[in-house]
Amino acid sequence: MAEDHTSLATIYKGWDVYQQHLVQAIAPLSLEQLALHAAPHLRSVGMIAAHIVSARVGWFHMVMGEGSTDLAPLAIWQRANEAVRSASELVNGLERSWQMMQDALARWSTADLEYIFQGTWQGQEYSFSRQWIIWHVIEHDLHHGGELSFSLGMHNIAAIDI
Repeated sequence: MAEDHTSLATIYKGWDVYQQHLVQAIAPLSLEQLALHAAPHLRSVGMIAAHIVSARVGWFHMVMGEGSTDLAPLAIWQRANEAVRSASELVNGLERSWQMMQDALARWSTADLEYIFQGTWQGQEYSFSRQWIIWHVIEHDLHHGGELSFSLGMHNIAAIDI
């Protein structure tokens, strides 16, 4: 049986379109708009976008070792004590994290999906396949993109255009 060398970037085509929708939704927002919440106990629009960036970097860089070391600080953007990010900073984080993921997807083939990452996080051992991690980051982007869209829409601001 011949080995399949199809790039994962081809298989996951469409995620790149969603990335652009996220960027287009965040780019025009003011600091006041980024501070809006769907409810007081929920993350603000800016915090949701920072959380998306942090999760991408956490999984692809911190767990799977992708991208350069200058991405590591983005992994903590979601922490409560982190500075409020402007729209341009958030867009930059989305673009940098996306480029890291896109570079990895372009390099990996379907055979690479089986690789298992093992380690310890917060005292707990973990074992995740590359396939599970990629799917988890996709579902995370979609879930929190929806949350971001809902928060913007309830304040009469253009949401993600899908």
